[in-house]
Amino acid sequence: MYKVAVIPGDGIGPEIIDAGRMVLDAAGEKFSFDIEWEPFDIGADRYLATGELVTEDDLSDLSRFSSIYFGAIGDDRVQPGILEKGILLAIRFAFDQYINLRPIRMLAGADTPLAGKKPEDIDFVVVRENTEDFYVGIGSRFSGTQKTSLEVLRNLYSVKFGLDIQSDAEELAYQIGVVTREGSERVIRYACDLAMTRKKKLTSVDKANVLSDIYGLWRDVFTSTTRSYPGLFTEFTYVDAVTMWFVKNPEWFDVVVTPNMFGDIITDLGAMIQGGLGLAPGGNINPSGTSMFEPIHGSAPKYKGLNVANPFATIWAGSMLLENLGEREAAAAVVSAIETAITSGVVTKDMGGTGSTSGVGRFVADTIRSS
Repeated sequence: MYKVAVIPGDGIGPEIIDAGRMVLDAAGEKFSFDIEWEPFDIGADRYLATGELVTEDDLSDLSRFSSIYFGAIGDDRVQPGILEKGILLAIRFAFDQYINLRPIRMLAGADTPLAGKKPEDIDFVVVRENTEDFYVGIGSRFSGTQKTSLEVLRNLYSVKFGLDIQSDAEELAYQIGVVTREGSERVIRYACDLAMTRKKKLTSVDKANVLSDIYGLWRDVFTSTTRSYPGLFTEFTYVDAVTMWFVKNPEWFDVVVTPNMFGDIITDLGAMIQGGLGLAPGGNINPSGTSMFEPIHGSAPKYKGLNVANPFATIWAGSMLLENLGEREAAAAVVSAIETAITSGVVTKDMGGTGSTSGVGRFVADTIRSS
């Protein structure tokens, strides 16, 4: 028996989570385990009614679970960023989910915009640091009415670079990125361990040629950490270059490790080359604590309640949840059943089909039961 917390969230979230739960329950029937689901009312409706995002009581309750199954967040009635930062990022940081794991894999039957590429050409994993870098929230914005603060920043800039900020600037904003040795080492070590179970090939992505202080430390830690993995092939590449190589030669990559911001960017590119956001799952992982699994797409409010949203990313995220629980055979069966659905043409409108959210989920569940 596994106990799993469920946060359906906003927009299409409840529909895709229902499809995912249907599939994971079928996997449990097939492979002899049960999941006890506990739903949490966290999202836009509660925020609009009470002003609450994620409370301390919510976090205390969620801490009882090793896994959270998350739908989608975002609502047109709420200013962008409030729900995302106050709920999604708040949970990631509260539970120190320092690994963001993104499989970039083209499933059988899926389409890629890359000419001539086949499923065997697109099969790698991006390990993204999930709690540091420019996402730590250290920054501010100053206008000309805040003369003292503006002058302090101008002076700092002048001392550091010997240059002057435009003297008549009326407004200034800054954001600070933070990379620590400890934070870098733990995510790089996780990526090394993963790479050793695959093709023993690890690519580091950064921008150390321009942001040399912050990503110079990242490179130092990468070099020192990977030395303890004999037989592991390693390489550095810049984030702008990797966006080209993902498109030109995706078959080159196996495990990619990257700081937070660049990981956020390149995994969306990865989603497109694997077949689109409807096929892109993600895991926010604390290897010794509470982890959260979700599709990486948004809440698509205009499709709420229409039963037309693609549930594959959510179902695949459920497969990642099962693997994290140790149910590897069941996890593999879920992905295989998704491939069966795609090759059979049981897909939603975004993939050229006529299937409904619930109908696709039911097909995948039935495929698992009959396999």
